Amino acid sequence: MRTLFLNPPSFEGFDGGASSRWPASREIESYWYPVWLAYPAGMLPDSKLLDAPPHKVSIEETVAMAKDFELLVLFTSTPGFHVDVKMAQMMKDGNPKMQVCFVGPPITVEPEKSLRENPAIDFVVRKEFDHQIVKYATGTPLDELPGVSFRKNGGIWHNPDGPVIENLDELPWASKVYKRDLDFTRYNVPFLLNPFVSIYTSRGCPAQCTFCLWPQTHSGHRWRLRSVADVVNEVRWIKDNFPGLREIFFDDDTFNYKRERTIELCKELGKVGVTWSCTSRVTTDYDTLAAMKDAGGRLMIVGYESGDPQILKNIKKGANVDMARRFTANAHKLGMKIHADFIIGLPGETRESIDTTINFAKELDCETIQVSIAHPYPGTEFYDHVVKNGLITLDSMTDDTGHQLPNIIYPGLDRGELVDAVERFYSEYYFRPKAAWRIARNAMFDNKERKRLYKEAREYLALRSKRKQFIKDHKASLASAQQ
Repeated sequence: MRTLFLNPPSFEGFDGGASSRWPASREIESYWYPVWLAYPAGMLPDSKLLDAPPHKVSIEETVAMAKDFELLVLFTSTPGFHVDVKMAQMMKDGNPKMQVCFVGPPITVEPEKSLRENPAIDFVVRKEFDHQIVKYATGTPLDELPGVSFRKNGGIWHNPDGPVIENLDELPWASKVYKRDLDFTRYNVPFLLNPFVSIYTSRGCPAQCTFCLWPQTHSGHRWRLRSVADVVNEVRWIKDNFPGLREIFFDDDTFNYKRERTIELCKELGKVGVTWSCTSRVTTDYDTLAAMKDAGGRLMIVGYESGDPQILKNIKKGANVDMARRFTANAHKLGMKIHADFIIGLPGETRESIDTTINFAKELDCETIQVSIAHPYPGTEFYDHVVKNGLITLDSMTDDTGHQLPNIIYPGLDRGELVDAVERFYSEYYFRPKAAWRIARNAMFDNKERKRLYKEAREYLALRSKRKQFIKDHKASLASAQQ
């Protein structure tokens, strides 16, 4: 079956792809690679991987492609699910014989509901879907495929889960599918060196963070590793086949979770001579960071989440503020940059804890930050917590253009205050003289950097205006309700 693997168009600038940990439209336009879709696409030579958002392919243009394919595999997200279903129906209307399969966290968590309420979806594959899709496209019946849910005899049938893929080396290289189907210059993340290529060296994450979507719904907690040789050989191939590439990003749930494996991999990466960045936890020690730096490591995305010790315990982060301070000092001592992620609205959040986190972020003084609103995705322990305690609202987790909005409310801390806290966090952080000078200095001697910063500033200011309007409207709504 000729197969279209689709990261679908949705809201303008929406990044809901398989590597997006917070599916949403960003403050600053950025796109992650659809890594998960690339693996089965690499096993079906006549397939096509379409990553619509960065390539600016519209819903209408995507729908028109239906006539050329027999099977559609769409990676969906919770915020974009309703749009994805409508588009799938439009594609099926244009080609009634086309089979439609949805993959991704929402259908893993609610396969019965997804199929019962959406006739456009013929079947779903829960969790990992690589081999099931390939086998179905080459003739294996649905009832023989593990992890598949589908319609049968007027009802919904759920095949038992199969084992996870242990030997990741048996999978094709995602980068070869990028080369075949994608334009790598379309991928931009503000804190990475662009253009970049993103790959995984592992699957799963042993950490137990209660809010994290992927390990709890899709990739699992079992940590599985590609061999060092397989990773390094792909890195070498990427270096030779993407002219103009400035950086490779290792987009694992946590790249350097295990010291020995990280150091072993870095020894071989250093021989290739590439610049790379990765995800990291604050539990990483100095010797491991030094090995990463020596091997070409430039920047780490680090989930600090909060500066409040109790909140870190509430979310089972497995790290504390002292570890974070030590890790940050070690990284900066070695000359490594950090993109620091923080979350507003985790369990236990108060006005005081928000101030603590903002001050903590300023103390760490990482090069760049991202401040997200906590989203309780179905299937996570965080979601179960807010439902059990009556903290979740019926409001959407995004506005009508896909930007994050809180759909939780804490006693003494309403939705408007959570949005205001995000805005205040960014302002207090970046308008400090030290942070402002760092940005100005980078732009002063680099014309390309100056143009990029100008574009990002315009995008951020536009979203800032929308946030301020939301806060204003929310206050007016509260005042009206009290009258």
